[in-house]
Amino acid sequence: MELFSRIEGKGQPFIILHGLFGLSDNWAMLARSWSEHFEVHNIDLRNHGRSPWSDDWSYKYMAEDVLEYLNAHNISSAFVLGHSMGGKVAMQLAVDHPKSIEKLIVVDIGPKKYPTHHRSIVDALKSIDFTQMEKRSDIEGALEPKIQDLGTRQFLLKNVHRSSDGFAWRFNLNVIDQQLEEVGQSLEPDESFDSPTLFIRGGKSGYILDDDLPAIHRHFPLMELKTVEGAGHWVHAEKPKEILDEVLSFLSK
Repeated sequence: MELFSRIEGKGQPFIILHGLFGLSDNWAMLARSWSEHFEVHNIDLRNHGRSPWSDDWSYKYMAEDVLEYLNAHNISSAFVLGHSMGGKVAMQLAVDHPKSIEKLIVVDIGPKKYPTHHRSIVDALKSIDFTQMEKRSDIEGALEPKIQDLGTRQFLLKNVHRSSDGFAWRFNLNVIDQQLEEVGQSLEPDESFDSPTLFIRGGKSGYILDDDLPAIHRHFPLMELKTVEGAGHWVHAEKPKEILDEVLSFLSK
C-alpha cells in the first residue's frame, strides 16, 4: 500500500507514525523542528489521513506498509517514532524487520494487550449524520454531549474534510468500528528487538505502568524510559518541548 507522507529536511531518515484517529498533521510542528536535523517522513497510516483505505487492518499489515514505504524511498534503515497505535506499528516493524530500524522511539504505549476502550468515541462518531451538518461548528455541537473533553473533540475534528458529497471523516470509521479490538493487540511473547529503544510516557497517563517495565525490557533489552511529568496520553501535544528535547538527546547519542 502506498502511504501518504510529508517529507521535510535532510539527513538520516526519521519516520513518524501517528495514533488511532490521528494523521500526520498531529505531528507537523515537531516534524518541522526535527527536520532541521533529519530527513523527516511524517506518515499517514492505512485507513487514516490521506492514505488508502482497506478492510485488512492489523499491526502486521501496517508494519508491512511502513516497510514497503521504506523500500519505495530507498531507505535501508531509519529512526522510527510511533505514538499509541503508531507505537504499536513501530514495535511490530522492529521485531519483524529489525534491520529497518536503527533506533526506535515509542510514545505512551507498551507491547502488552490493552482492553478495548475507544468504543464510546467510535459510537459518538458513528452518530454524526453529515447530511445534517452545514458547517464544522454543527459537527462539534453534535459531538459535545457525547465527548465532553474539548481537547479530544478538537483532535477528532482535525479529521473532518469536505468531500464531493459534503463533510466526511479522513479515517475509515467502518473498519475501525468493526475491528476495534485490533488496536489493543500485543506483541508475541518471543518477539524482541535488540537495538536502542526509548519509551516516553506521560506522567499522568496510565498506558505504561511501572509494573509493565519487566515485560517491556524482555521485548526491548536495550530500552530506556523517560517520563514527561504533567502530560497525559497526548504527550506531544501537551509537552512538545519536552518531547523535542528527549528525542534529540536520544538520537544524538
